[in-house]
Amino acid sequence: MNNDNIISVGFNNYVNVSRVLIILSPTSVGAKKHMAIAKERDELIDVSMGRKARSVILLDNGYVILSALAPETIEERTKTKEE
Repeated sequence: MNNDNIISVGFNNYVNVSRVLIILSPTSVGAKKHMAIAKERDELIDVSMGRKARSVILLDNGYVILSALAPETIEERTKTKEE
Protein backbone atom coordinates (compact mmCIF):
# COMPACT_ATOMS: atom_id res chain seq x y z
CA MET A 1 0.00 0.00 0.00
CA ASN A 2 1.27 3.46 -0.90
CA ASN A 3 1.72 5.75 2.13
CA ASP A 4 0.67 8.71 -0.01
CA ASN A 5 -2.92 7.43 0.23
CA ILE A 6 -3.01 7.23 4.03
CA ILE A 7 -4.40 9.97 6.28
CA SER A 8 -4.69 10.25 10.04
CA VAL A 9 -8.21 10.12 11.46
CA GLY A 10 -6.96 10.83 14.96
CA PHE A 11 -5.03 9.20 17.80
CA ASN A 12 -2.53 7.36 15.57
CA ASN A 13 -5.27 5.73 13.50
CA TYR A 14 -5.06 5.87 9.72
CA VAL A 15 -7.32 5.27 6.73
CA ASN A 16 -6.56 4.67 3.09
CA VAL A 17 -8.09 7.68 1.31
CA SER A 18 -8.91 5.66 -1.79
CA ARG A 19 -11.34 3.54 0.30
CA VAL A 20 -13.30 6.51 1.67
CA LEU A 21 -16.72 6.98 0.07
CA ILE A 22 -18.04 9.84 2.17
CA ILE A 23 -17.50 11.67 5.45
CA LEU A 24 -20.68 12.53 7.36
CA SER A 25 -21.73 14.34 10.51
CA PRO A 26 -22.83 11.80 13.14
CA THR A 27 -26.03 13.76 13.75
CA SER A 28 -27.38 13.22 10.23
CA VAL A 29 -30.11 10.63 9.73
CA GLY A 30 -28.10 8.81 7.07
CA ALA A 31 -25.05 8.54 9.30
CA LYS A 32 -27.14 7.15 12.14
CA LYS A 33 -28.59 4.49 9.83
CA HIS A 34 -25.13 3.50 8.57
CA MET A 35 -23.79 3.34 12.13
CA ALA A 36 -26.66 1.10 13.28
CA ILE A 37 -26.23 -1.27 10.34
CA ALA A 38 -22.44 -1.40 10.77
CA LYS A 39 -22.78 -2.08 14.49
CA GLU A 40 -25.22 -4.91 13.78
CA ARG A 41 -22.77 -6.42 11.27
CA ASP A 42 -19.79 -5.84 13.59
CA GLU A 43 -18.29 -3.46 11.02
CA LEU A 44 -18.24 -0.32 13.18
CA ILE A 45 -14.81 0.93 14.20
CA ASP A 46 -14.65 3.63 16.87
CA VAL A 47 -11.32 5.46 16.89
CA SER A 48 -12.57 8.43 18.93
CA MET A 49 -10.79 7.17 22.09
CA GLY A 50 -13.83 7.84 24.26
CA ARG A 51 -14.37 11.34 22.94
CA LYS A 52 -17.48 12.52 21.17
CA ALA A 53 -17.59 11.26 17.57
CA ARG A 54 -17.56 14.29 15.27
CA SER A 55 -17.41 12.45 11.97
CA VAL A 56 -18.56 9.19 10.42
CA ILE A 57 -16.39 7.81 7.63
CA LEU A 58 -17.95 5.29 5.25
CA LEU A 59 -15.56 2.96 3.46
CA ASP A 60 -16.10 1.10 0.21
CA ASN A 61 -15.90 -2.27 1.99
CA GLY A 62 -18.88 -1.52 4.26
CA TYR A 63 -16.93 -0.57 7.35
CA VAL A 64 -17.87 2.59 9.22
CA ILE A 65 -15.30 4.55 11.22
CA LEU A 66 -16.17 7.00 13.98
CA SER A 67 -13.60 9.74 14.52
CA ALA A 68 -13.27 12.56 17.05
CA LEU A 69 -12.03 14.83 14.26
CA ALA A 70 -14.42 17.18 12.49
CA PRO A 71 -15.35 16.27 8.90
CA GLU A 72 -13.69 19.50 7.73
CA THR A 73 -10.39 18.47 9.33
CA ILE A 74 -10.43 15.08 7.63
CA GLU A 75 -11.39 16.68 4.32
CA GLU A 76 -8.47 19.11 4.64
CA ARG A 77 -6.10 16.20 5.22
CA THR A 78 -7.35 14.43 2.09
CA LYS A 79 -6.80 17.60 0.06
CA THR A 80 -3.27 17.91 1.40
CA LYS A 81 -2.53 14.34 0.28
CA GLU A 82 -3.92 15.01 -3.20
CA GLU A 83 -1.52 17.92 -3.69
